[in-house]
Amino acid sequence: MPRARRRNGALIGLTLAWAFAAAAVAEDASQAPAAPQPPDPARAQRTSPTQASAQKTLPAQAPTQWLERMNHALTTRNYDGTFSHWHGGHVEMLRIIHRVQDGSVSERLASLDGSGREFIRTGPNLACYLPDKRTVLVEQRPPQESLVGFPAVNDQTASFYDIREIGRMRLNRRDTHVITVSPRDEYRYGYRLWIDDSTAMPLKTQLCDAHGRVIEQVVFASLSLPARIADSAFHPEVSTAGFQWLRTGMPPQTMPPVPATLAWNALRLPPGFRMTVRSAQVLPGSNQPVDHLVFTDGVASVSVFVETQSGSAAQAPLAQSAAVGSSSAFSTVVDGHKITAVGEVPLATVQFIATQVKAQDLASSGAAHR
Repeated sequence: MPRARRRNGALIGLTLAWAFAAAAVAEDASQAPAAPQPPDPARAQRTSPTQASAQKTLPAQAPTQWLERMNHALTTRNYDGTFSHWHGGHVEMLRIIHRVQDGSVSERLASLDGSGREFIRTGPNLACYLPDKRTVLVEQRPPQESLVGFPAVNDQTASFYDIREIGRMRLNRRDTHVITVSPRDEYRYGYRLWIDDSTAMPLKTQLCDAHGRVIEQVVFASLSLPARIADSAFHPEVSTAGFQWLRTGMPPQTMPPVPATLAWNALRLPPGFRMTVRSAQVLPGSNQPVDHLVFTDGVASVSVFVETQSGSAAQAPLAQSAAVGSSSAFSTVVDGHKITAVGEVPLATVQFIATQVKAQDLASSGAAHR
């Protein structure tokens, strides 16, 4: 489910704008009343003997197959649902609308708890409406990249996670398969997922630390799968009169020349991580590009931003870290450049990667990551 938030310029997720937009959600949450711990999954109602008998007549599916079915459902179905998002002791209610029509994906994610923030994606275009900031952030995202979804699990990924089905339970009067994705080391988080038996939609998800403690939880209160969803469902409710519009990207006329021999890369990485993205981005409200790198193990991802520093800032021995709930950020200065690593991973992971990022020969860098 959606995972981009934090404040103070921490950039969670794959792009700056998405992280910056959601940062305000964390600020509002800090003023919300504390919520109780999420319910123990062991208390969920288990299937009755009659239901269990009926389920046994169906072909058994491996846990990884349920994850694949869930991802397929999240990316190919039409759905409209409201869910609670528990994070850091606070709860926020949101609505998600997802439509696939003529091969094009439209999505709308809206906060229902007073902030009025909305995130609307049409194909590769994502608009983040922040009424309390009187700002709209617009960016480009890969067409296949949804606001929701669980990363695909393959043979390489599975070697760093223990994936199991631990039971079948009743949730909101639906039969579900409870799948756990447990990390084998300290560099990544794990998941528990309650996947609907008939639709393969995730009715509940939990993000857990290495000790199995719940860090973040999403539970659907309502979920429908309509055959058609009108275009009007993807119009923002907030009026944008007088709002500031900020766009990320590199206008072609301002694109700086690409260095011929040097590139930023990580000399070492936690086990299983590899670089999958190297690009240039522009901070909202700025014309100066930053290098953007993404490292992933197939499930967990870390974004690294390299920004040129000038004057005294380039000489300052900056090293800052922050961990709020599931999100971690670490910044340092290397050779006059500010290196910021962020991701929904333990703090040790972003610190490890940020301290290993260096400028190196482009040819050797490419050879090392083929």
